[in-house]
Amino acid sequence: MLKALFLTMLTLALVESQDTEETITYTQCTDGYEWDPVRQQCKDIDECDIVPDACKGGMKCVNHYGGYLCLPKTAQIIVNNEQPQQETPAAEGVGAAANAAATSGTGAGGVAATGMAASGVMPGGGFVASAAAVAGPEVQTGRNNFVIRRNPADAQRIPANPSHRIQCATGYEQSEHNVCQDIDECTIPPYCHQRCVNTPGSFYCQCSPGFQLAANNYTCVDINECDASNQCAQQCYNILGSFICQCNQGYELSSDRLNCEDIDECRTSSYLCQYQCVNEPGKFSCMCPQGYQVVRSRTCQDINECETTNECREDEMCWNYHGGFRCYPRNPCQDPYVLTSENRCVCPVSSAVCRELPQSIVYKYMSIRSDRSVPSDIFQIQATTIYANTINTFRIKSGNENGEFYLRQTSPVSAMLVLVKSLSGPREYIVDLEMLTVNSIGTFRTSSVLRLTIIVGPFSF
Repeated sequence: MLKALFLTMLTLALVESQDTEETITYTQCTDGYEWDPVRQQCKDIDECDIVPDACKGGMKCVNHYGGYLCLPKTAQIIVNNEQPQQETPAAEGVGAAANAAATSGTGAGGVAATGMAASGVMPGGGFVASAAAVAGPEVQTGRNNFVIRRNPADAQRIPANPSHRIQCATGYEQSEHNVCQDIDECTIPPYCHQRCVNTPGSFYCQCSPGFQLAANNYTCVDINECDASNQCAQQCYNILGSFICQCNQGYELSSDRLNCEDIDECRTSSYLCQYQCVNEPGKFSCMCPQGYQVVRSRTCQDINECETTNECREDEMCWNYHGGFRCYPRNPCQDPYVLTSENRCVCPVSSAVCRELPQSIVYKYMSIRSDRSVPSDIFQIQATTIYANTINTFRIKSGNENGEFYLRQTSPVSAMLVLVKSLSGPREYIVDLEMLTVNSIGTFRTSSVLRLTIIVGPFSF
């Protein structure tokens, strides 16, 4: 009796419990799922479709149950259709996805992840996966390979038709339209030191001008153009990725920055040489006129021909002047004058003719440069014999017809010849400077002359 009563109560409780469960509606889903009011169940959310920029760094987004995966673009996704996959409950979706992405296996209903390991969980249940191992023999190898099996009953998943499972050659990947397309290796983290060039199924590295590929085919090393192919006309200096040319002293770079052109120093300045500048390749030199020699590379100095190449006769004396020389008679005296000492001629008092002539004539010679600045003191005349109670006066007796000179008395027995007009040579001037001597009572009167020969050189140096 008691046993029958217990069975009856248990049956009623079960019926009541079943009725209660049928009336409960589950409208809340685990993260990564949303409620489907038509199918009256939780369905997976495609985060790759609704989350803006779900994956960073050039990774591609792959939706998964309760979340999504971020995989390299080179990862291959292959659908396993050997056995139907068991539907993962909504509450276990995230955990199952994580385990599936991190587990390597090929059993029925499993997920094969060859050469891949989950490296982290992204917000919303996503995963970031990185691959480095080599794929198995049944999977086409690429840079990264990933195999995912999905339930063919889900309309959002890849169709279960085996014709959609294709194998691509190395350097290619399956596109959304189930064709093999080239992998652009230059969109992934740079393996090339400088420039990457994508090619069908591969890539290669290039270097910028001035660099060349090293033996590892991705590092760029500098080319020393000065050793490899020196294009500089004179001096070459290697710099990173290029080179520069320089020229020797006296040259300058031409417009092509390779060749060197001579600098015409004579054209740049008119003060390099005292007389004449001569341009030469890479340098210049100075020249002087005849009668001069170059000193200190640029200035001109008079050559004393009387010491080097004296061409005067025995009865002549050589007189050097700026730029040349002249020969004068050793005895300049003319009748009635007689030579008493060097260059001094005296008129004898015993001769009646001498009473009206200067008592003595002294011959002197001097040289001045052309275009000498004025006024300028050029020659001093002084009495050699001084008489008591006498007065000396000085004057220019001849040779100053154009007023080039002026005689200024500086003391009772001396005077200074002053150049008051600039003279240009070559030219010779003969100027007679007279000193008149008179005693205080006027009973004695005499004069003497200094005959000065002035030679003006042809140049101002």
